[in-house]
Amino acid sequence: MTLLSPAPDDQHLAESARLMHIAKEAATLVGAPLRAAFRSTMAVDYKVDLHDIVTVHDKQSEATIRDYILKTEPDSTLLGEEGGSVGSGRVQWFVDPIDGTSNFARGLAFWCVSIGAVIDDRVVAGVIYDPVAGHLFSADLTGAWLNGQVLRSAACPDESHATLITGYPVARDFRLDGKERALASFGELAETFSTLRRPGSAALSIAHVAAGWADAAVGFGCNPWDVTAAVLILRNAGGSYRPLPLGKVAPGSAAHLCPGYVAIGDGGRYPTLDSVATDISERRQLSR
Repeated sequence: MTLLSPAPDDQHLAESARLMHIAKEAATLVGAPLRAAFRSTMAVDYKVDLHDIVTVHDKQSEATIRDYILKTEPDSTLLGEEGGSVGSGRVQWFVDPIDGTSNFARGLAFWCVSIGAVIDDRVVAGVIYDPVAGHLFSADLTGAWLNGQVLRSAACPDESHATLITGYPVARDFRLDGKERALASFGELAETFSTLRRPGSAALSIAHVAAGWADAAVGFGCNPWDVTAAVLILRNAGGSYRPLPLGKVAPGSAAHLCPGYVAIGDGGRYPTLDSVATDISERRQLSR
């Protein structure tokens, strides 16, 4: 039997709406500086490897967002991609100041700011902001919106007519799954779906599924700051979000803490995608 979380009362709904407003203000605060820096000459540094880019704009934006949130909601803990964990408050914030930094640094207009708020392991507010397109996706416990208008996802019923977004496989996936198996999995998806795209931002990809601009997205190497806001936005827009533990977290962990996901818009039923994703996740679980 599945135990359902109790319905939020008026106090929790009001807090959720307030936290969403804070996230919107924090995200839009860095929009103009990031637009000004986009397609300008900028220094690029690397973190883990040559595939993991960071710029000074990531760090400056995260600092601006962190300072605003901690000033506005002092009872906070903020985990950012660049600065780690700050604070020890009740509200947990997961912040990616630029999701899609490689695109941002090279002038490709597919990147965003992602901010999610979590209380007691439940995502209660989320914002994904695309400063180039001017798209502000947001959600609290009552719904999801795009630029203030109610957001509803819609997907092609059949995967043979659908558009799938994925970054799989990258070099890390070759190491984990083996190049031959990874390419075979990719080939199965490419042959099944009408269109397959690799735009390079998990948060913005899932937001596009929530908006009905893509039918599905799947990922196998994300972090909580990439997907926390997206989980709530997609689900509240009527789509489905299935977390994948991938052998890195315990089965049944909160969705935003899982490193993999299958995101599908409302009305989509994609058995090949589900099968491929399940196979990758289970193989990684067994290899741990």
